[in-house]
Amino acid sequence: MPSPFSAEDRVRITERLLDAGRALFAAQGLRKTSLDDLVAPAGIAKSSFYAFFDSKEALYLELMLRQAPELHEQLAAVVNETENARAALAGFLRATVRILAENPLYHRLITHPEEMRAVARRMGPEEMARAEQVLPLPGFLAAARAKGQLVDADDDELTGVLQAVLLLPMHRQDIGEQRYPAVLDRLIDIVAAGLIKE
Repeated sequence: MPSPFSAEDRVRITERLLDAGRALFAAQGLRKTSLDDLVAPAGIAKSSFYAFFDSKEALYLELMLRQAPELHEQLAAVVNETENARAALAGFLRATVRILAENPLYHRLITHPEEMRAVARRMGPEEMARAEQVLPLPGFLAAARAKGQLVDADDDELTGVLQAVLLLPMHRQDIGEQRYPAVLDRLIDIVAAGLIKE
């Protein structure tokens, strides 16, 4: 059965759904955003949404993945701007925390972990491969290991340590607004010093 949408319609509607999702997910989150909210700006019926995305989570994921190349460039520039591995790792962590704080979609996921889990459950192998491209960290860690700059630990452990740092923004209020910047800065310095042999 032929699609009721022409190729031009599909492009236009997809962009409208993405625009609506970007605004709504950042403002009110995944759960509170209804299909009616998403399809109204695109001018399609609720049932037609599924001709474009499998779910709201899939739309959210697509929004994040479309930002991946730009974020990769920002993070790669930080990692590559210095020869000092410790400073590069600290710079990477600071830049990533800044992106998580400033990017409305990523910030929403970090501050609402249940939404992050819902989006992550929708990630298949193709989406996982696209998502991994956002972080230049695996290549950086491999290069640091090859140069003998990385402590002796397996990649899973290293990834867990770095993820722990990136989860700190979720606990900003628990730490206290006044103390948070200094605590974050000190933690990043400690982790970079603890993982990199200089």
